[in-house]
Amino acid sequence: MTTGQSSPRILVVEDDESLAVALRVGMREAGYDVKVLHDGVGFSEFVTKFRPDLALLDVSLPDGPNGFQLARQLRACSDAPIVFITAFDSLDDRLTSFEVGADDYLAKPFALAELLARLRAVLRRAGRLVSPVVEIRDLVVDEQQKIVTKGGEVVAVTATEFDLLWTLARAPGVVFSKGQLLSLVWGFDQYDPNLVEVHMSSLRRKVDTGPVRLLHTVRGRGYVLRP
Repeated sequence: MTTGQSSPRILVVEDDESLAVALRVGMREAGYDVKVLHDGVGFSEFVTKFRPDLALLDVSLPDGPNGFQLARQLRACSDAPIVFITAFDSLDDRLTSFEVGADDYLAKPFALAELLARLRAVLRRAGRLVSPVVEIRDLVVDEQQKIVTKGGEVVAVTATEFDLLWTLARAPGVVFSKGQLLSLVWGFDQYDPNLVEVHMSSLRRKVDTGPVRLLHTVRGRGYVLRP
């Protein structure tokens, strides 16, 4: 169970209907209030009515303004953070995205787990997300206090172990690859995957102390926290 304040509002502009549906479902399951537009027509008016806490914008849109133009419209009426998603991962696109005020940039195809982690990080930095507490069985992970308890007893974890556990705990049932964990926890796109294994082993010794295991290895895929 995750507890927190009212759901952050996410405005998605994505012309690919199947992807838009997947994003809406995934983000709603993660606790967000999500509205989806398939083009930029009437974007400014919708922003005024919905007052998003974050805008997730596709760069390439078939009709009307593109994502960069929408970002400029948004900046004229809101300070909501912006995350771009695009199938074109060129240096020019990345530079343009940050020139128009992007807070993050993600190339397609991407894993939903990584997108959710990036959205949460951007919302936290912008002060638009109150740190929640995640409770799974007798495990409690308090992000704001940086405290882990198991069965009511405080578990002594390092800062890196906490970040690793928090990444898994906020998306129970989602399998994270070693590469995703390296990027989300350490900020490395490429690094020795043994780094993840070492910290996972240490975390298991501290957290999986009861009869029911929470941290699991999915062979060939990565790691998952399962209730």
